[in-house]
Amino acid sequence: MKNNLHVFLGATVADAAARPLHWVYNQKKLNSYIRGKKDFSFLKKNKSPFYNIKTGKVSGYNEIGQVMFKTLREGHDNINDRFKKNITKNFGPGSIYWKNLGLRSKYKKVKDWRGIIKGPWIHQNVIETIKNIKLRKKITGGVKVNESDGFCASLPYFLYGYDFKSLKKIISTVTISKTSHKYALAKFHIIDLALKGAQDPINEFVKKFRKNSYFKIIIDDIIKIKKIKLKSHSLIVKKLGMACSYPGTFNSSIHAILSSTNYKGAILKTIKAGGCNCSRANFIGAYFSALKGFNSIPKSWIKKTIPANNILNQK
Repeated sequence: MKNNLHVFLGATVADAAARPLHWVYNQKKLNSYIRGKKDFSFLKKNKSPFYNIKTGKVSGYNEIGQVMFKTLREGHDNINDRFKKNITKNFGPGSIYWKNLGLRSKYKKVKDWRGIIKGPWIHQNVIETIKNIKLRKKITGGVKVNESDGFCASLPYFLYGYDFKSLKKIISTVTISKTSHKYALAKFHIIDLALKGAQDPINEFVKKFRKNSYFKIIIDDIIKIKKIKLKSHSLIVKKLGMACSYPGTFNSSIHAILSSTNYKGAILKTIKAGGCNCSRANFIGAYFSALKGFNSIPKSWIKKTIPANNILNQK
């Protein structure tokens, strides 16, 4: 596909596949939802305990990438400014995302509220970004959480061939967390190695940056994860991190990659491990698509993914 957009398609399909089981942290409940199923992607009935959207749609992680993709399709002038406008339009006041944020604030006042939001869930980084855009701040990214929104937002931009220096500016539009930047850039270097034909991009990343102090903690963790790659993925994810934050979401993704041989197996493994599987699925789906190409993404899964046609039409 043009501009390596099969990689973004891989991330999008993986996110949509995991979405109905997003943020299920109770492993017993999750196992009961998938019992007897060989393929538990795209569950028809939502099981996320936080929000409910139509099966085939994507979580807020991939949605921020869809907004960047829309921005790029519109043109390549003033990308950052137009991206901010599109973020505000898609997620800000007047959108269903913003409406649901208001409902969440209302429900917080209700003791022991355990309801599910009908519709999409806006992420903390995006909430902060919209507020900073409104305040006309030069750098608009959120600072409170260390999560994957920066990577997801920048993935289409990266695939259009923009360099790492300009990539940092795009990441900063959504997050200024130093931790988020570091892990996002590590992901992009790994995907870049896969696209350039490396047979083992994770190992090549370790070799290339072994003496780089910026990535030291990441390299050290990858080396540790290599030693436990044969252990149960679900058990390892519990240890490394089920939640949305770095380093857990990155380390758990690396274990899924190292312990899998193909796209479908890796994503099913990721779904089954629970927690914030969508944030992990975006990176893992992008990785295997970069490594093994468009045909590695199950065609039946592509058909079930609502935003897929917008990407396919850019051939």
